[in-house]
Formats: sequence, C-alpha cells, structure tokens
Amino acid sequence: MSAPDMSAPDLETSDIRTQHFRKTLGRIDIILLSISAIIAIDTIAAIAAGGGAEAFTWTLVIGVFFLFPYALVVAELGSTFHGEGGPFVWVRLAYGKLASAISTMFYWITNPLWMGGSLVFVAALTWDTYISPLPSGSAGDYVFKMVFIWVAIATAIIGLQYGKHIVAAGGIVKVALLVIFVVTVGIYAVKYGVHGYAVGDFSPTVGGFLAVVPVILFAVVGFEAPNGAAEEMRDPQKDVPKAVASSGLISILCYLIPIFAILAVLPASKVQGASGLLDSFKEVFKVYGPAAGPLMWIAAVLFIFVVLTQASAWMIASDRVQAAAAADGAFFRYFGKFSPRLGTPVRMNLLSGIVATVFCIAATMLFSGSTATANIFNVVLIIAISTLLLSYLVIFPTVIKLRRAYPDVKRPFRIPGGTAGLWICTVVIYAWVVLGSWVAVFPGTLEKLLGVKYDFHEIWGVDQVTFEVFTIATLLVIAALAVVGYLWERRRGRDAGTEISDEELAVMVGD
Repeated sequence: MSAPDMSAPDLETSDIRTQHFRKTLGRIDIILLSISAIIAIDTIAAIAAGGGAEAFTWTLVIGVFFLFPYALVVAELGSTFHGEGGPFVWVRLAYGKLASAISTMFYWITNPLWMGGSLVFVAALTWDTYISPLPSGSAGDYVFKMVFIWVAIATAIIGLQYGKHIVAAGGIVKVALLVIFVVTVGIYAVKYGVHGYAVGDFSPTVGGFLAVVPVILFAVVGFEAPNGAAEEMRDPQKDVPKAVASSGLISILCYLIPIFAILAVLPASKVQGASGLLDSFKEVFKVYGPAAGPLMWIAAVLFIFVVLTQASAWMIASDRVQAAAAADGAFFRYFGKFSPRLGTPVRMNLLSGIVATVFCIAATMLFSGSTATANIFNVVLIIAISTLLLSYLVIFPTVIKLRRAYPDVKRPFRIPGGTAGLWICTVVIYAWVVLGSWVAVFPGTLEKLLGVKYDFHEIWGVDQVTFEVFTIATLLVIAALAVVGYLWERRRGRDAGTEISDEELAVMVGD
C-alpha cells in the first residue's frame, strides 16, 4: 500500500479523533509514569512469599527473557502508532473493533478491581497497623477506603498537567523507599546478621516456577501504560523507546534487590503478600534505636502515598484506553468524551471510581477478621492477573500484524534483528503470557501433569470446581460486557467496520 496521507483533519468514525489534546508529557514524565505503573510495591512481598529464594531467580529469568523482549515490542508499537488509547489503537488497527473491544475491556477492568479490591485494603491495613487503629468494617475503615479511591480518581480527573506531578512524586518516593530499605538491610546485616540462604535455595524448581510466574508477570507489565495518553506526549517517536529502556532497567532492579533484601530479613514462611514489605521495614528499622518508631510511621505514610499514586497512574492510563474504545464505537460512546477544560475522560474516570467503590464495599462486607486483607488480596490478585494477562494475548501479536498490514508507516524504532528478531521477541513474550494466563485461570493443572504436589483446597480455601466456575464466570461476564457495548453502538447504526482508511491511520499514527 502507499504511504498514508498524514495530514487528514478529522474522522467520522471516531469522536476521539476530533478532540484536542494538550501536549504535556515529556520524556521524564513518561519515565516516571511508567515507574509508577510498573513497580507494584504491593506485590514485591507477594513474589517473595510465593517462591522464597527461588523467587529471586525466577524474577531475574523473567527480567531477561520476558521484560527485555516485551520492552522492545512496546517501544516499536508505542513510537509508531501513537494515537490516544495506545493498546486499543494497536488492536483496532490490527484486528478490528470487536477484538479491540474485548481486549480493552480486560485491560481496563483490571485496574478499578485491583484498586478497589486490593490496593485500598493494603493501604487501610498499613494505616491500622502503623499509624492509628482502623478496625476492618468500621465507619472509619469505610471512610478511609472511600477517600483513598476518590483521591486516586481525582488525580486522574484533574488533568495531566497537574496529575502528572502527583504521580511523578509517587514514583520518586517509591524508588526512594526501596533504596532506603535496601541500605538499611545492609546496616542490619552488619549489626544482627541475616536470615541467610543456602546456595541450593536459589535453584529453580518446576513447583516454584509455577507458583510465582503469574505474579511476577503481573508485577512487571505496564510499559504500554503511558501510551494510553499518547496524543498528550510531546515527542512519542523519540521519547517512548528511551522511556521504556530507562523505566525497564529501574523497574527490574526495584524488584530484584528488594526481594533479595526481604528474604534476607524474614523467612519466606513469614512473609505475607499484603504486609510483607512493611513487616520487613519494621524488622530492619531496629538499627535506628529509639528513632525506629517515628521512622516507621513516616515509612507507612509514604507507603500509602505510593500505593495511592500507583492506583492513579493506572487510572490515568487505562481509563484513556477504554475511553478511546468508547469514542471509536467499541464501547458505549457516552464514556468516550474528554473534558474540553481538563483534557481527561471524566465520565470514564467516574465509572472506574464507581466500579472500585462497589467492589470495595462488597469485599469489605464479605471478608472480615484478622485475615481479611490477606484473603481479599489473594482473591483479587488472581482475578487481576487473569484479566490483564488475557488482554496481552491480543495486544502482543499486533506488532507482527501491523508490520505486515502497514509496512510503509515510518517506524522511529524497530525491533532489532529484522523479521527474525520481530518473531522471536513476539513468540517469547506470547509464550510467557499464555503460560501465566493458564496458571492463573487453571491453577494446579500443570502441577498435576508434571507430578508436582499441589493441595488445591489448602492453597485456595475452596475446591477446584468452585474456583474454576467463579473465575471463568467472571471472565465471561467481563467479555460479555465488552460485546454488549460494541453491539449497542453497532445497533445504533454507527460505523463498526474493521477497515481503516488512510485518513484514520494518519491520525492514529499521529503524524
């Protein structure tokens, strides 16, 4: 095909293409937004708890054999096809509206569920444990959770020119907290010694691999998140590849080193996914004597701030992705409007807040007692892993499809190695996601096939049939919601075709 006309004005098929976006994201902004999204500080301890010393080994393996090729794929896609909505645009161009409607729904829904069913509970537990009593289910508990959710949503609503600074501060504080923790572990080791490892503890096993691989994959993804606001970037062609490289290196170090440090202080059997990181902080802060208490209080406040901005970062990104789908007729168009004054998808932001609120209230009412947060954390973690990884099963292959469908579009960054490099990177990361998705949705099945001991009821608290019915039913409901939104707009007679005109491609590419 001939190179598309990159000067086309507006489009009839997508409301979002006619909206004006402020160019507010520079390279540093993109890096800090990526760090805020990718480094899931709440899952660091979950990885350590799930695999012990092996977790460090498998995190290193995934860093090399998943994170690196994944970064290359996103660098090419994000620097080439940088229409607002990022992953939605890539799937829309490659496979059409129906596929993009489903993949985008899975991508988006992960985040309000994760915020309302995990992050807010971790924050409330931190407040209750280290700052002031906050009994689960009390009036104060509900107030705290509602404030947390809606402050995160407000940060996404106020506009990138302001919200980016809050998220950036969260990213900086997050890295600083982890650095302080690692330095303190070094002081602690000199003064008290450490838990210690045998060399064999780091040896990889099949059981350890299957136990942690979905959590690690869930923790390290997010390179594409800033591309949700691609048309708000000043120079995505140059900035996206460099931002991906910088944030990728910082992120993998911020997982590897703290995981090693946590396990140096606490045995894996004593590390809890919901509170393990701060438990480790409390242990090592002994080295500061009388100052340990005040320092722990400060660390807890900063931890809550970090978790809040982590939620905001994903709301900023994923709400724009889903809003782009809505504006294009792949979801209810009502949610595809961006505020002319704020430049944000306010209706989509509010929908995320409502979903998170409902989920939070339901979880608070259903779970109670001292283990409530841990139970909620584990249940929501498996749902979030399933939905997010399933979205990548559609997103990742677009890099190959778009190379073939639009070979003449200029690519500021190309995956090295020509066609072979393209296929190797895509197949490798796709295989990881297939594996992670299967283990998340059908836990215990590969273990039985490979002869690994797996007590399903002991691990999950329910029988396997109940677990699968709940998980699969949840995924089907989410997919059905996406299809209903797509069919609703199609029934109204709005364009729902799969063909992309040269003019529409020009705007999606962003030239």
